[in-house]
Amino acid sequence: GPVVTILGALHGNELVGPLALTYLCGPNILGEDKAIDPAAMAGTLRIVPVVNLPGYRRQSRYMADGRDLNRSFPGKPDSNTTSRVAHRLWNKVISGSDHVIDLHTAAVGRTNMPQIRANLAHRASNRIARAFGIEAILDNEGPKGSLRRMANDSGIGAITYEGGGPNEADPESVQVAIYGVLNVLRSLKVLPGYPSRPRFRILASGSVWIRSDQGGLLDVLTPAGSFVEKGETVATVTDPERPGDGYDVLAPTRGLLISTATHPFVNAGTPIGHLLPVTRGVKTLRKRLDPEGCLVTSGSDGDPPWREDEDVEDISVLGEWSGGSPDAEWGRNDDDIADDEAGEADPRWS
Repeated sequence: GPVVTILGALHGNELVGPLALTYLCGPNILGEDKAIDPAAMAGTLRIVPVVNLPGYRRQSRYMADGRDLNRSFPGKPDSNTTSRVAHRLWNKVISGSDHVIDLHTAAVGRTNMPQIRANLAHRASNRIARAFGIEAILDNEGPKGSLRRMANDSGIGAITYEGGGPNEADPESVQVAIYGVLNVLRSLKVLPGYPSRPRFRILASGSVWIRSDQGGLLDVLTPAGSFVEKGETVATVTDPERPGDGYDVLAPTRGLLISTATHPFVNAGTPIGHLLPVTRGVKTLRKRLDPEGCLVTSGSDGDPPWREDEDVEDISVLGEWSGGSPDAEWGRNDDDIADDEAGEADPRWS
């Protein structure tokens, strides 16, 4: 059978992966007193709940030298600390895998609805992205130096799961992660049983950004996962120096908010929301909205009813990713700037 590697906390402050993988290794993951039985598996399962242990212990995204492990692959055996860890992880854990699932959350200052990121032109990655069984799939290669991109370049099927935000244990994102991992393992026949499938998939190759036109304090009114209409107020920005002179941030088009800002301080031009402009399949999508207008992601409310893959409606969202990747426009967060100011990521010491 295939070799499947599942990783958590490549970024040390992203806790959804460690929690999901800890539960996955627990005694009741398949039901009461039903653990994953290696003797019943067809293949090899490698699980690393916490990859970036120094960052995890410091509640930081970064390694001890201030570098991003998920921008350092394949690494070098004789370079900086992070590069050495990347090299060892690649050669001792990732190499020889057929499939890799990398569990993440958003970075500091934002939060993500549950979503998969994969290069859908890569056949093995396309397969497990769909098998994960949730609605939102963002089609992109991944950043240079990322584990997923390096895996694809080496012929390994790889996907990234994103859900929730850093330094928090979001129960829904954890539950969806477990659900999706089990779906992939069943789809690959590593575990017995049938994978669950959503009613539809949004296959997105581009997006629209929602930005503030003035500086001030941000109050987001529509959480990540909301389906919004063009002109709908998604947030307000107020300035303590100008009471009563608030500014409403409006959705530029109809779509699904896949990510929203959580940091209250914004400037003119600051992105506050990331939107997939959905123009077709809207009626189908609306059937999966809760009373507050948020998408109920498959796996967050129990397994969906059985359906064949050909019964899943694919909803395409065409376009391109501004800056080349889904997260590029978020820019550098406060942790990045603080690390540079402290000299931890000084390129002269690379």
